[in-house]
Amino acid sequence: MVLNILCDFDGTIATEDVTDSLLSRFADPEWETIEAAWKAGEIGSRECMTRQVALIRATPEEIDRHLERIELDRHFAGFVWLARTYGMPLTVVSDGLDYAIRALLAREGLGDLPVIANHLEQVGADRYRLLSPHAEPACRAASGTCKCAVANATDSRTLLVGDGASDFCAGASVDLVFAKASLLDHCRARGLPHVACGNFAEAQTLLSALADERVQRPAHSILRVAEDRIL
Repeated sequence: MVLNILCDFDGTIATEDVTDSLLSRFADPEWETIEAAWKAGEIGSRECMTRQVALIRATPEEIDRHLERIELDRHFAGFVWLARTYGMPLTVVSDGLDYAIRALLAREGLGDLPVIANHLEQVGADRYRLLSPHAEPACRAASGTCKCAVANATDSRTLLVGDGASDFCAGASVDLVFAKASLLDHCRARGLPHVACGNFAEAQTLLSALADERVQRPAHSILRVAEDRIL
């Protein structure tokens, strides 16, 4: 079974929400009021992040120093290697910031991974604006990066690895989800095909089970095999 793999970044590859960490460190406290409006459903995530990014006051050097402390799942590099071994293309798809994602992946020797995310553009010595080249007018979540559109752009079987609200829409558009946190609850509540997956060590085991061509079984049985291997 060969899959096209889409991986969320914040809270999935990174162990925390990198955008929120940057806002907490460098943005005017008003960013939290904007966040509350998004959580209340008053604005979409694209508008939310656009307004929040405009509040950041930090030089690129300060941002880089902050990113140095951000940790990635220590098994992600192994997952990438495994996916490549199986001939499964992997793309990082995020509603976060491309600058931070690319910097952190490069630090781990993974700078060649394709990234689909919002673009952070510097517009002053310490000021920025958000551009969203992967937004879609019809996006139900009004996201900066419409993950549904990305998932629907391929005819291949697709695996989504994610954890949160930005993955909800895509969860219904892919063939299988490796899910944790609120995405896991979402998949369970809606009966979406998924496997609980807490980290990329587990994801490696699951991917091996799915890629095993000797397992000639229906998809639900393969999922059971995969689950058994991590329990």
